[in-house]
Amino acid sequence: DFDFFVVVDFEATCVKDARIFPQEIIEFPAVLVDGATGRIESAFRRYVRPKHHPVLTQFCRELTGIRQEDVDGGVDLGEALWLHDAWLKAATAGAGNKRSVRLAVVTWGDWDCRTMLEFECRFKGIEKPSYFDQWINLRVPFQAALGGGGRVNLQEAVRAAGLDWEGRLHCGLDDARNTARLLAELMRRGVKITITGSLAAPPPMQKQPARTSPCGGSPALASAPPPIQQQPARTAPAVAPLRRACATAGWRAEET
Repeated sequence: DFDFFVVVDFEATCVKDARIFPQEIIEFPAVLVDGATGRIESAFRRYVRPKHHPVLTQFCRELTGIRQEDVDGGVDLGEALWLHDAWLKAATAGAGNKRSVRLAVVTWGDWDCRTMLEFECRFKGIEKPSYFDQWINLRVPFQAALGGGGRVNLQEAVRAAGLDWEGRLHCGLDDARNTARLLAELMRRGVKITITGSLAAPPPMQKQPARTSPCGGSPALASAPPPIQQQPARTAPAVAPLRRACATAGWRAEET
C-alpha cells in the first residue's frame, strides 16, 4: 500500500540513572526503503544542536557515540526537519509520474514520534511535516510474526529474524538501517505492514450556532498516511510558531 517507508531512530540528550528536562534530539537519521522491494534507497543524517543542555554528558557521549563537536556543529531541530523534508522529496522524485507519493514512517517503538519529536516540537514551537503524525511501530508486526513479547529490543529482534546486527548500537543511523533491514525481512516473509500509531487530529472546523462553543471531538487520523505533496521552492529555512502540529515543512534540495 506504500510507495516508500522512511525509517527513523532519534538519539536524544540523556543522563545516567535520571531524567533530563527538556530532552532534546541530537541525532536525526532516516533511511528510505522501497515499498515494493524492501531495498534501502537512500539515507539521511543531521546532528542537532541542543538548546537547553548544550553540553552532552559523558554517559550520553559513550552511549550514542556522538561527540560534543558533532552537536556543536549541528543545526537546530527546525532546520533538521526542513532538510529532512527536502531530502525526502529529492529521494522520491523519481517515483514514476505520480503527483504524490504514499509513504509511512517506521520506528521501533512509539517513542520517536509519539513522545520525543512531538514533545520537542510543541515545547519549542516548531512545525513538523504531517507524515510524522502517523507511523508503523515495527515491534507490532514483528511480534505478530515471530512472537517474543514486548521486552524484545531491536538488536534481539534483528537476530531473531536471522539477521546479523550491523554497526554500532545506539548510533541513530545504524539503528535505523538495522530497523530497515528487519522491515525488509518481514516484508519478504509476507507480514502485513500497516499503520499502528497516530496522533489525534484537531477537531474539524464547523459552523456553530450563535453563542455556542465550537469545541468538538478529536477524531483519530485515518489509516492511510498523508501523501507527499509538491511544494513551492523556498530560499531559507522557516521555523514558525506551531499553528498545528502536523503542518507540512517546505522543500529544498539537499545532498543525500
